[in-house]
Amino acid sequence: MKPHVIAGLDIGSHSLKMVVAQKKEENGDIEILGVAQEPSSGVRRGAVVNGEELALKVLSLKQRVENLAAKKANRAVVNIGGSHITSITSHGIVAVSRADHQISPEDVERVIGAAQTFSLPSNKEILEAFPQQFSVDGEQGVKEPTGMKGVRLEADVIAVCAFSPYVKSLTDAVLSCDIEIEDIVPSPLSCSFSVLTSQQKELGVALLDFGAQTTNLAVFEEGELVHLAVFPVGSESITNDIAIGLRTEHDLAERIKKEFGTLGASRGKRQEKIDNPDGSLFTFPSKLLFHIVEARTKEIFQFVAKELKSIEKGGKLPAGVVLAGGGAKLPRLDEFAKKELKLPSRLGTPQGISTFETDPVFLGAMGLAMKGLEGLPRRTSVEESEILRKIKKLFKVFIP
Repeated sequence: MKPHVIAGLDIGSHSLKMVVAQKKEENGDIEILGVAQEPSSGVRRGAVVNGEELALKVLSLKQRVENLAAKKANRAVVNIGGSHITSITSHGIVAVSRADHQISPEDVERVIGAAQTFSLPSNKEILEAFPQQFSVDGEQGVKEPTGMKGVRLEADVIAVCAFSPYVKSLTDAVLSCDIEIEDIVPSPLSCSFSVLTSQQKELGVALLDFGAQTTNLAVFEEGELVHLAVFPVGSESITNDIAIGLRTEHDLAERIKKEFGTLGASRGKRQEKIDNPDGSLFTFPSKLLFHIVEARTKEIFQFVAKELKSIEKGGKLPAGVVLAGGGAKLPRLDEFAKKELKLPSRLGTPQGISTFETDPVFLGAMGLAMKGLEGLPRRTSVEESEILRKIKKLFKVFIP
């Protein structure tokens, strides 16, 4: 049989990333076939504000990645970002439907649905509901109630909500590029499928995805999502601060950040030099650049620390913090995170996937592709198994 192929489309404020991946039928391995990146347009702070502009960029990106992967990218899992993404904790309760009081999958679906029956503004919608725990006849902490016996089934869920006009703008833009949307994933969760292990999620971990105009936070514990948040500040804020602080153009400030920006020790009174577009030299003090970068990064981590404290997880996540996204390339960011958040910290790397690409900017698109492939069969299909059984039965006829 042919391997399953799907694309992960990561729509960001600064750039669009697409990854084409396949899941091999014989062993279930996930392999990256092609990756591509395109400057973004029509997106502001993670939200789609001009669908037509975005569609042109997505179409160009799709054509490029198809040429690289030698595969069609007609099916994709897509992210949705922006500070309009919010989470709400809710509780649902239903009576077990079967006469023998055995909880069925349908009962589980009903209680999750009941937990989503709360009031929302007319322009907001629920993207997805994530069960945190179930209760059977008042017994809390149940993770999988199917098959258990009881009279009353309850569920605590986190409902992730989004601004409906932004959802429509996103889906219309992607669909117009002849791409079938398999799933829409909140941006804070995109990288979780590619960089977090089940052990980290079980112990308790925070995933920080540093984008250009937003920073995404997702917190997991006991294997489940317990919180997410989007902060309207990102690595481009550092670039803007450099442009203002050093009195230079934005493009040059971006180059300065990439070539000289660091969270390591200041180089004292040393003067750094970089070429201007006109060929002249631009000189700036290393110490001033260090303070500009440190101040804005510190502010971002203060937002994160405050959010973790609000859910009583400040300094209490054994698996620490995992850093992802383009902004995670800032030198010594992991050391700075450890100091500011008082938690172990490391840079995210692809987990459970065969890839030639390790740039953290593609971790979100990789995660989306892995999300699309995760439910597919890992080994021989049912149909193939049936054929093998029939062949064995046929051979038995000829065995004396």
